[in-house]
Amino acid sequence: MNPGTILLAAAALAGASGQTPDDPLTRPMAVEREAEWLAPAEPVRVFGKTYLVGFGGLSVALIDTGAGLILIDAALPQAAPKILANVAKLGFRPHDIKYILSTEPHFDHAGGLAALARDTGATVIASARGAQALRTGRFAADDPQVGYNARFPPVRNVRVINDGAQLKLGDAVVTARATPGHTVGSMSWAWRSCEGRSCRNIVFGSSLNPVAGKGYRFTSPAGQAVVANYRRAHAAMNVVPCDILITAHAEQSGANGRFAASPDACRAYARASQRALAARLDKERHQ
Repeated sequence: MNPGTILLAAAALAGASGQTPDDPLTRPMAVEREAEWLAPAEPVRVFGKTYLVGFGGLSVALIDTGAGLILIDAALPQAAPKILANVAKLGFRPHDIKYILSTEPHFDHAGGLAALARDTGATVIASARGAQALRTGRFAADDPQVGYNARFPPVRNVRVINDGAQLKLGDAVVTARATPGHTVGSMSWAWRSCEGRSCRNIVFGSSLNPVAGKGYRFTSPAGQAVVANYRRAHAAMNVVPCDILITAHAEQSGANGRFAASPDACRAYARASQRALAARLDKERHQ
């Protein structure tokens, strides 16, 4: 999630978004960058049986495993119906979604999880710390952005996966890669997708943007633990096999399009985060 003034859900937005205001799981949540984040985008094939079914600013990935579908992230609450429409537009049945993987428990990536899980019957999967926040629909107390106090529809049932564990479905094997920092429970996801004999390692990276709520300091004792988490995430991104990078916020991939296709994409993503973190720490030390 990027910083911005968070507004209350407004019934007036319901008509504009096409949602009915009486569904608490898709009730529109207005944020400063909503138009950018939910900019319409056609579903597109990334490589092999991997697709994007999200938006211009928020990525949502789809993997066809041959034995069911895996979705990654869910954008804002009001985005859920459009995500399912994009899945159907590719010729898939939304009810074939078996798992929904969560990168982080922030409203811009997890807001639509509850509605998507309800409407498809899919199981939501997250890290242990991510699952704790998803079940409450609130930011964790040690989240650098807890000051925003933004709430999103809680997800009742969340299956926990550990760093390095593999989720297997059909011909897909998705590996959980802990990339904490932006939130303590942030998780990235890595898998291999093939077209005939040609295969690519694909990574859906959680946000690595070192932003925080008003008054939060990364140079404080609590902040230093978060800095250590960011360095753990950078190390993970530097070693994960990565030919194609999809980032939770599309613009953070470093590409002009919706994903970056480069053997250096994940390492470049880590370097950009390292520079941003260093700049943030330097600014705090000179304030």
